[in-house]
Amino acid sequence: MRQTRRLAAILAADVAGYSRLMGADEEGTLERLMALRRELLDPEIAEHHGRIVKTTGDGMLVEFASVVDAVRCAVEMQQAMPERNTSVAADSRIELRIGINLGDVIVEGEDLYGDGVNIAARRGLGRCRRSVRVSEKRQGTKSREVGHRRWRGSMGI
Repeated sequence: MRQTRRLAAILAADVAGYSRLMGADEEGTLERLMALRRELLDPEIAEHHGRIVKTTGDGMLVEFASVVDAVRCAVEMQQAMPERNTSVAADSRIELRIGINLGDVIVEGEDLYGDGVNIAARRGLGRCRRSVRVSEKRQGTKSREVGHRRWRGSMGI
């Protein structure tokens, strides 16, 4: 069976400490997460021409045709988070981890598979909160990280 492939910028994001947040306040955490999606994440993704491939509780996988759009989207998301968290107790704050990878993906219906997706997820699921980790995988080479930036407050792009 021949598979359809394409080059894509994949953004993988999740909430750091999600299990702890849910254990402490399931309803409040879910309400804050749904508001975050509705008010920030989904609009930023749409503005930067992304397509949500799937969501998984606290995580999401997003496809972009342009790695520049993916990085700009991730940066704007992270820059907006400190202001969103100002009125929230430190142990209840939602903090994102985001990984981006430019790589070849396998297309199956509306879903994406392959190393290009896995690398983005591994980059994002590291220990770095409030960060955007970017890597690339070229055909026939190993993945390498090409950038990492952590935000604590508002910064210009």
